[in-house]
This record gives sequence, structure tokens and C-alpha cells, in this order.
Amino acid sequence: MIKILILCAIIAATTAVGVILSGDKKKRAQVFKELYEFNESMLINLKYGKERISQVTAQFRYMPQIFEGKNVLGGEDGKFISDYVKNIGVSDSSSQIDYLNERKGTLKKLMDESGENYKKYSSLYIKISLMIGVLIAVLLA
Repeated sequence: MIKILILCAIIAATTAVGVILSGDKKKRAQVFKELYEFNESMLINLKYGKERISQVTAQFRYMPQIFEGKNVLGGEDGKFISDYVKNIGVSDSSSQIDYLNERKGTLKKLMDESGENYKKYSSLYIKISLMIGVLIAVLLA
């Protein structure tokens, strides 16, 4: 009985590792989705609403952290986000609208790409780690 519990624990632990590994892909997909939605919200806000940036970012999970200067993603993604944020709110409305419209295509591409990577690789990580756990359990049994 104890041996079965240990084998189940091994399978659960390796599957949990897969879930943790897929977490980065999920976070990246969520961040770029939020950036795209923020971009759309800012365009509407600049044209019609005139709310403060802090009010627009408050509706999102990661945007307040990004505007506080925290790195929610690393590497090239983090650099892209910091460059994007540096240009928000530094010029007049028409220049901001032009900048946001310019960035719209790039953000859409990054959002789609990160969403596809999340769907593809997250399930792959979980399945591979589950299979490794089953293999270890079979070898130990």
C-alpha cells in the first residue's frame, strides 16, 4: 500500500514540475494579451475618455506592475515592454494615438504567437513530465 502511494506521489510530483514549467508560457501569453487590450483601451481613452493612465491600468493584472517598473517578463520580451511603456503618456494625444496604432500590429502578433506557444508547449510539458513520472513508477515497481 505504501509503495503505491509513493509511486502516485512520484507521478504527481513530476506532473507538477510540468505544470510549473508551463507557467512561464502561460504568463507570457497573459502579459501580451493584456498589453494588446491595454493598447486598445488607451486608444479608446485618448479618443473619447481622457482618463488617467493609472485608471486604465487598474483593470488589468500585470499592467500596474509594468508601469511601476517591475519586469514581469525577462529577455527580449522585457526589453520590448519597457520600450513600449517609456513612450506612453509622454506626448500629446494625437502623437500617442499614432504611436499606439503603430504598436497595435506588433502587439497583436506577439499576443497570437505567445498564445499559440502556450497552447502547444504547456500541454507538451505536462504530458512529458507525466510520462516521465509513469516511467519512473514502472521502473521502481
